Amino acid sequence: MIRPSRDLIDPALLRAATELDSDELSTHTDHMREFEQVVRRQLELIGEDPEREGLQKTPSRVAKALSWLTRGYELDPAEVIGDALFAENHENMVMVRDIELYSMCEHHMLPFFGRAHVAYIPDGKIVGLSKIPRVVEVFARRLQVQERLGEQVADALEDVLKPKGVGVVIEAVHLCMMMRGVEKQNSRTITSSLRGVFKDDARTRSEFLRLAHPNGAGY
Repeated sequence: MIRPSRDLIDPALLRAATELDSDELSTHTDHMREFEQVVRRQLELIGEDPEREGLQKTPSRVAKALSWLTRGYELDPAEVIGDALFAENHENMVMVRDIELYSMCEHHMLPFFGRAHVAYIPDGKIVGLSKIPRVVEVFARRLQVQERLGEQVADALEDVLKPKGVGVVIEAVHLCMMMRGVEKQNSRTITSSLRGVFKDDARTRSEFLRLAHPNGAGY
């Protein structure tokens, strides 16, 4: 069972996001007020009464929830990684498997969720292991398509680490396919994004995919 982690975003970045000056605070307040008005109007359009007891605080709750679920727009992967780069002679694959992720489909704004498996081969530098899930989180917490999400994670690690190669596999289920449309409950989507030796060398690619799916197991 996938459980959300409280540790994927650097606490320092979360603190910085809450330390707004007076002008920023005013802008933030205006933004949230406008957001709430939009949600209130949505309730009216679907035939609900925003003044009903159970819905009176819904516009505020939805505005806060969507701001949290899309907070990745305010984060930069290079800043998330920060100075957690270390000179090291390691020349073999480094993988972090089963990184839980939660995102929202940009087409219907419905959730998709699953796991990411991320690997790289260092070229003189390694990164603190906790930074890899945090990079995934930066891009997952935006409106996304799964294909682009994997590409963005791979590009970010390639840009910062300058490794010999990067591989990203994402396995996810999409509520836009489960609760509407084709309504297929057991389907899952698997995407891969490969850079450097992961793309060019068949043995490296095979090792990566074998480690990502041991015994043919998946999400």
